[in-house]
Amino acid sequence: MILPGTDPQALAQAAQCLRDGGLVGMPTETVYGLAADACQPGAVAQIFQSKGRPSDHPLIVHVVGVEQVGFWVSEVPDFARRLMAAFWPGPLTLILLRRAGVAEQAAGGQATLGLRCPSHPVAQALLQQALALGVRGVAAPSANRFGRVSPTTAAHVVQELGHDLLVLDGGACAVGIESTIVDCSRGMPALLRPGMLPMQALSAAAGQTVWPMGSAAQAAHDLSGASVHGLSHAMPAPKVSGTLAAHYAPRATVRLLSLAQMWDRHHARSLPPGSSCAVWSRQPIAGPGLQHHPMPSDPALAAQVLFACLRQWDDDGVAEIWVEPPPCDPAWDGVRDRLQRAAAAAPVQQLDSR
Repeated sequence: MILPGTDPQALAQAAQCLRDGGLVGMPTETVYGLAADACQPGAVAQIFQSKGRPSDHPLIVHVVGVEQVGFWVSEVPDFARRLMAAFWPGPLTLILLRRAGVAEQAAGGQATLGLRCPSHPVAQALLQQALALGVRGVAAPSANRFGRVSPTTAAHVVQELGHDLLVLDGGACAVGIESTIVDCSRGMPALLRPGMLPMQALSAAAGQTVWPMGSAAQAAHDLSGASVHGLSHAMPAPKVSGTLAAHYAPRATVRLLSLAQMWDRHHARSLPPGSSCAVWSRQPIAGPGLQHHPMPSDPALAAQVLFACLRQWDDDGVAEIWVEPPPCDPAWDGVRDRLQRAAAAAPVQQLDSR
């Protein structure tokens, strides 16, 4: 059931649904989320069940603002507070040490918890109304089946999870891919999932380097030899949403290919007879069975349409989706990350590649 997110009655109904332990499809600026009261284990369990998501794969808790943070976590480093001040509300999730006894199920049993303050006006209105009813924050992973393409419209949510779910329509998502995730739980900020926030801007706001994925532990060792602020550099990074090797996958096989590799595959007739292929590239490529779609030159525009395009090509019934790798520019890191994960499950075929 899709209701307009600007309708006060729809917002009140959705807030009461959350208070009563139900699920709500909620728009954010990144993607649509499947929301439940993060303090109700039964409601959180419904999220895992509806998505087919492993119960140890943690969820992100969405809050109205910085004022709610102290309820959820036990410690907020100064650099984390600076990141909140710079990017909240917005597409940034911070991983912090969870307060004992709070949101254990949403955290997947971990000692850490991901917190985000979304900027979408419908999300903010819903969180405000739910807070007035005693809901301090909502766990809200993407509103899709686990591992599949994230939804960026209300219609996508209904396609994934059915008409019985109450979904607030907030229009197409402005960002289009999931939030940037920065780990703030191990004494120094480290990127765990790229989004559309530039690393340079994150470091400037934090007042110190936000380390790229995989390098934070080595950086801690180099700086202190043993620990940073009393935390061992050997502490493993917390598990977070959207970082499995294969994720964000449509039904069609996604392949990241250079233009030369695309031509090789086309000439080798690698597609099943009578099937078609969607090609998403900056340079045009045409031939029998190939449907070319121009990739935007602006990474923000590419991110905004990425998931909607993958879904549309599935609806068109293409067998494969060939994607030209994005430019080697940090601004494209979020898009590149989603494409690499979408392509991770593609079967390998031995073709000549130049």
